[in-house]
Amino acid sequence: MSATTDKLSARDFLLRSPTSCAAPQPAPEEPVRAAPLVIAGALAVGLSWYVWAVHGQRFGALLIIGLFLGVALFHSRFGFTSAWRQLISVGNGDGLRAHTLLIGTATTLIALIAASGAGLFGAGPDLSAGSIGLPLFLGAAVFAIGMQLGGACASGTLFAVGAGQSTIVLTLGGFIVGSVFYTWAFPAFDGWPEVEGVLLSDHVGWFGSWAITIVALLAIVVVTRVVQARRTPPPVGAVPTARGFARVFRGSWPMLAGAVVLGVLAAAVVLVSGGIWGVTTAFALWGAKLLQLFGLHPETWEFWQQSRYATMLEGPIWTEKTSLTNIGIILGAAVAASLAGTWKIRAEIPWRTALAAVLGGILMGIGARMAGGCNIGAYLGGISTGSLHGWLWGLFALGGTWLGLKLRPLFGLATPKPTDSAC
Repeated sequence: MSATTDKLSARDFLLRSPTSCAAPQPAPEEPVRAAPLVIAGALAVGLSWYVWAVHGQRFGALLIIGLFLGVALFHSRFGFTSAWRQLISVGNGDGLRAHTLLIGTATTLIALIAASGAGLFGAGPDLSAGSIGLPLFLGAAVFAIGMQLGGACASGTLFAVGAGQSTIVLTLGGFIVGSVFYTWAFPAFDGWPEVEGVLLSDHVGWFGSWAITIVALLAIVVVTRVVQARRTPPPVGAVPTARGFARVFRGSWPMLAGAVVLGVLAAAVVLVSGGIWGVTTAFALWGAKLLQLFGLHPETWEFWQQSRYATMLEGPIWTEKTSLTNIGIILGAAVAASLAGTWKIRAEIPWRTALAAVLGGILMGIGARMAGGCNIGAYLGGISTGSLHGWLWGLFALGGTWLGLKLRPLFGLATPKPTDSAC
């Protein structure tokens, strides 16, 4: 074999990965769904104006960032649950490689923000390491099992609900229930063995932290390409899309394009708030406030008596970061799905699917609180800020994914097979 052929083979290896057949062609987009578009658009504009005018620029900006997150998540169908499922079940690493681009983009921008001390609306970067120990390991695995049963991760749950996916509404309900259960049972979880986390920048500076993270992400790209070359899995399925420029507003984006946009927006959350993008704290807060509406008193629970959480529970959700971005994601995804013509409510849900959705949500709610975060707050946020706990969360989540895939058939849920035409 010539040197030129060797170079071409290496280039092909770096740029593409083999699949068992050609990727399916996407179907044309459906007509715009006018009614949900008008409702979601009006809510998005009205709430953004209200929060900005009444509660301040920082909180208004966070809601607007959430809207863009919802649009990007929907259009790229950016999946954490599906990416791990495809990798573990058939060896397709496209999704996980998109994760590395997302994390790499966020890592680069967050390192620049942290090193320069930049911030907007009076915020400055305040980044810390997550604790490492049994709660992290078990929580990440439990969360991943819940993802595979519930059909979505934390961010995926939000944009799927916004897009009108009825089953995932049940997942969100379970997510809130599981989060509230953890806050009620907090004394039973408190005190499990763990040690202080490790922030790479404390030891090698922000440039060193960035370099180590990027090298590790590139290694993941290489490993997943080797795995995919050996297993030759089915390609990832296609979703309906417009063509040409209209694809920006009415189509599916390439997942890698979505990864870059989401990485920029994750860094924007840090720039505006000083902290990482998170999701699941809001679910515990929403559940606690709902209990208060019914005359119950979660504020007497030990969890909500901690200073940070007591302040959060006493204040409005319009000044709580994760609530703002979460609401923005739901509304942004609703606008995007309506424009794409895919927003619809499914009236009939098989009982086993419904049970899996609720159970999966409960497990994710408990797991996220145990681990101190989810696929966004712990995995993306941890790795992109150079915290070792983010890598460990991902490792144990892969193990939980394997267990979750073993449980899916019990609920009539499909798992990709090597003989499928798409995964």
